[in-house]
Amino acid sequence: MQSFKILSPFFNKHRRFASFTRSLCSLNSSSHYDNLILIEEKGSSRTVILNRPHVLNALTTPMGIFLHKLYKSWERDPTVDLVVIKGNGRAFCSGGDVVQLYQLINEGRVEECKECFRTFYSFMYLLGTYLKPHVAILDGITMGGGAGISVHGSYRVATDKTVFGVPEVLIGFHPDAGASYYLSRLPGYLGEYLALTGDTLTGEEMFACGLATHYSLSTKLPVIETQLSTSARKDFSVVETFLARYSHPRSPNSSSVLHRMEMLNKCFGHGTVEEIIAALEVEAARSKDKWFISTMKKLRAAPPLSLKVSLRSIREGRFQTLEQCLAREYQMTLQAITRQISNDFSEVRNKT
Repeated sequence: MQSFKILSPFFNKHRRFASFTRSLCSLNSSSHYDNLILIEEKGSSRTVILNRPHVLNALTTPMGIFLHKLYKSWERDPTVDLVVIKGNGRAFCSGGDVVQLYQLINEGRVEECKECFRTFYSFMYLLGTYLKPHVAILDGITMGGGAGISVHGSYRVATDKTVFGVPEVLIGFHPDAGASYYLSRLPGYLGEYLALTGDTLTGEEMFACGLATHYSLSTKLPVIETQLSTSARKDFSVVETFLARYSHPRSPNSSSVLHRMEMLNKCFGHGTVEEIIAALEVEAARSKDKWFISTMKKLRAAPPLSLKVSLRSIREGRFQTLEQCLAREYQMTLQAITRQISNDFSEVRNKT
């Protein structure tokens, strides 16, 4: 097992990471986990189905523990060549179960809240270093932690039903789950824009900017999944070739933010939130363009501290590894859930 070196000091304050990992590997499958996560076995492929459709497949700690256990066991199992993950219903995954997290915080059960983040950040690191081909089928809503359990894997298939976003700043939080790693590597300053506004991308846009590796119509997925499971191979190049054969990307429509990259970079390339807002104000006054006006309004409506923290996080992530980004995000998350600096995370939720 690869060591999670940078995160270990933070985990050790509460629980030794080594023993935490051993406990994950020794857990037995139970009906409780199976109800939340379904498993399909076909030949040498394994398909994970997130199964909380009534809450858009929002993630809970037991789900994270079970995912970690499954993925570690499959990584060691020579009979497993390929892992696929998808969601049941109209969402792939809407992220962490924020309602449960708020309840834990408000009830003073902060250690349980910390365990939830430790669990999923550990899983995301495992996914980012996974030794076998991993295909995430993002056929629907994919937000926050949902991006974290997919984007870090080797392949991501977006569809015409995909809605991607990182809306954490809107609830007084920061884009986490490794978001500071993958957002900072998007073209230009698109990552900063997505992090600060909480704006969404379509499947076509995900593919165009590199967040998705492949694109398909939702109606084609049953064929892709069937063929993928019956021809599973450990060879990444074989999986890549197979997915490319079924990938039929479309160009983003004319209203896509990707067609505004020059102006987006001009505004979001500034060093501070205040300078970004000022640049948007200048362009809005000059052009009367509704995009500048709506973008400016989004930033003004968000908690100021969350904007500043999120901007700095993306900027630092540009020069860090996934491991370093997750470690730093974990520190930031601890400050948010323990209210060391601000109550925004709990207060924004209470107002909604």
